[in-house]
Amino acid sequence: MQRDELGDLAAFIAVARERSFTRAAAQLGTSQSALSHTVRRLEERLKVRLLTRTTRNVVPTEAGERLFGTVAPRLEEIGAELDSLSAYQAKPAGTIRITAGEHAADAVLWPGLATFVAAYPDIRIEITVDYGMTDIVAERYDAGVRLGEQVAKDMIAARIGPDMRMAVVASPGYFERQPKPRAPQDLTGHACINLRLPTYGGLYAWEFEKGGRELKVRVEGQLVFNTSALRLEAALAGLGIAYMPEDQVAPHVAQGRLVRVLKDWCPPFPGYHLYYPSRRQASPAFTLMVDALRYRG
Repeated sequence: MQRDELGDLAAFIAVARERSFTRAAAQLGTSQSALSHTVRRLEERLKVRLLTRTTRNVVPTEAGERLFGTVAPRLEEIGAELDSLSAYQAKPAGTIRITAGEHAADAVLWPGLATFVAAYPDIRIEITVDYGMTDIVAERYDAGVRLGEQVAKDMIAARIGPDMRMAVVASPGYFERQPKPRAPQDLTGHACINLRLPTYGGLYAWEFEKGGRELKVRVEGQLVFNTSALRLEAALAGLGIAYMPEDQVAPHVAQGRLVRVLKDWCPPFPGYHLYYPSRRQASPAFTLMVDALRYRG
């Protein structure tokens, strides 16, 4: 196989995966027209149409799906082998792609990586913040970050953070207008600041546990966000009750800007873990990163 043929296959794989010439071109660092020409050249060489192009999207044909399913895994294996060659370099190098939720990225991932990237300038780290339960294999991530209880059994998991607790909080001004809830069920009568997560198919139900009894409460309120920062700001502004990770609200509780309730209904649970496929052949760069992030508390 000629070098340009391998490049043409890689271009087709990118378009088929992204279902878009625009996104694939941005990923590959080329123009949309050049990418379209490359794929057309591959189709002419193979004498078969690989993609069906419409004004809205790009869909692989039956032949395209077969080629994608056969070639994509092999190209990924080649990429992994090339990354592993960094073991023979004077310095570890390569790109590591990680997906994580907003709080995980802020609380444990970036603090653990800040010193690491300074020590290894030839290792490139790409972090994508995403609340969805991303399939890291299908989306070609090297690793993801989830709570310990959410990691699939077929993954290798390395603990990177301490146990966590959730906290139910509101401003002093809010509780001057409304009585403090004594049990999770009381939240149904309050203005609650909701969280929308794609993994839950809608609004997130607040989770509680006490004495072995577990409760999930679907709350109501005027405000719905999909970020932690805005929920915290709304709570500080006295607009309702928020359900937040304890570490995010602790400074505000200590300074009296927020009041915590239902603390006895919020026990600790396993914190964040870095996870990756068990069959992954770890590069020296990846191994170093895992060791740097590993929680030793």
